Amino acid sequence: MSSQQTEIPDVSVTDYEVGQDNIQRFGLDIHNPVFPISASVIIAFVAFALLFPGLADGFFGWLRPAITSTFDWLFILAGDIFVLFCLVLVVSPLGKVRLGGQDAQPEFGYFGWFAMLFAAGMGIGLMFYGVSEPVTHFSAAMAGGADAPLMGAPGDTEAARRLGMAATIYHWALHPWAIYAVVALALAFFSYNWGLPLTMRSAFYPLLGDRAWGWPGHIIDIIAVFATLFGLATSLGFGAEQAAGGLNYLFGIPDGMVSNVVLITLITGVALVSVVAGLDAGVRRLSEINMVLALLLLVFVFLVGPTWQLVQGIFGNTVAYAREFIPLSNPFGRMDDGYRTGWTTFYWAWWMSWSPFVGMFIARVSRGRTVREFITCVLIIPTIVSIIWMTVFGGTALTETIGGFSGIVDADLEVKLFEMLGQLPLAQITSFIGIVLVIVFFVTSSDSGSLVIDTITAGGKIDAPVPQRIFWATFEGLVAITLLLGGGLAALQGAAIATGFPFAILLLFLCWSTWKGLAEERKQPFLEKMKAKGYKV
Repeated sequence: MSSQQTEIPDVSVTDYEVGQDNIQRFGLDIHNPVFPISASVIIAFVAFALLFPGLADGFFGWLRPAITSTFDWLFILAGDIFVLFCLVLVVSPLGKVRLGGQDAQPEFGYFGWFAMLFAAGMGIGLMFYGVSEPVTHFSAAMAGGADAPLMGAPGDTEAARRLGMAATIYHWALHPWAIYAVVALALAFFSYNWGLPLTMRSAFYPLLGDRAWGWPGHIIDIIAVFATLFGLATSLGFGAEQAAGGLNYLFGIPDGMVSNVVLITLITGVALVSVVAGLDAGVRRLSEINMVLALLLLVFVFLVGPTWQLVQGIFGNTVAYAREFIPLSNPFGRMDDGYRTGWTTFYWAWWMSWSPFVGMFIARVSRGRTVREFITCVLIIPTIVSIIWMTVFGGTALTETIGGFSGIVDADLEVKLFEMLGQLPLAQITSFIGIVLVIVFFVTSSDSGSLVIDTITAGGKIDAPVPQRIFWATFEGLVAITLLLGGGLAALQGAAIATGFPFAILLLFLCWSTWKGLAEERKQPFLEKMKAKGYKV
């Protein structure tokens, strides 16, 4: 048997063959029963929500607070465990294990790799919340009470500013990227080192054994499809809201549900073109373009904004984040219910619902990295970039707000970014760039998500027929439209939390499974075992 550096090894710890349960008819190559069940449930959901929008609105309006108020401690505690797990791996001997074997080489350079990480992982979220969240937390901290992080700092402008930035960075730094990292590492390791299919079920092989190819594995993959689709739809909905708000702010185009639906439809169409182009020609090029545009916008705001305050803020906010890290991570005995359940719990559920999508996408582009290099790059570097991003955009907005400008505070969430840019030079140009960034992040997220869902529902095949990717990209847009029509952003958030909840539990077992697999690999690499048995690898 032979293997190329960009392929999964031809030998495996199991006799299971990728695609052996697949149905190949009418030009399709779909896993049975993961694809039929997933597709049927999604189609039924879309039909129900469109036919009975009132029921859907009431259901999602009840769902989010029901889960967040009951299980907030579970989400927060799980997030803490993921961060600790990643940091332990970095300093442990297991960090020397290389994804794909000791001779594997990275397929993508650092720039292309980082670009795809950010475009898939947080692009739309950073644009949507980069201004709105720091300003919201600052205002809440000034007022004090349960809606403020750690009950706020009433009347103390500087303390409220530091707390608002620390509370924001907490949501975008170590914790979310640790959630992504544990999933991506597990998928990459078990696929590239043990020769298992690139699906969520493979990550549980040390715990399930060959039962991973039966119903326990089917259930895991089906949940992963739902989580990916609804988590992605949440981000697409946010992106559509912000793009529509920006077009209204900039050009006076009516902002409403019709605009959101039209935007989602048009951008999903662009995503379909990217899907057909494939990973290298589609996602990577769009990701790199967006990374350059985001960097240009970041540098512009830094240079024309309150530059010296922002320089001080990067260091000061990092210190504030470090100082408040333990109190903000504490899942028990807190009084800030509005912040803890309304923000943190939603975020962690959102990241967890996105984790199959982002984790699998990161895994697909991370072959050849050591575990230590992988976690350092996926965890630490994005944390640094997130601190800089939130400081520049949020810090500029706070300076404008504290200076007496009330437009940002008074604006809707999706328009706060454009209100902030409106106080700087070249506002028309930078606001337009902001809209382009949101749209392209929208396209890359939809594109990447359809590739990932298609891989799961094709039984781990990474070269499944294009029509299947078109099907999933289309339904990502339909689900986003359906959720917006059936309750707006509250419905989007409720769907993300509902799918993130089971994944909070699954991911805890995933950490255990990954540790067992890495420990065994550290003792004797799987490929060496195969060579000892006479395989040519």
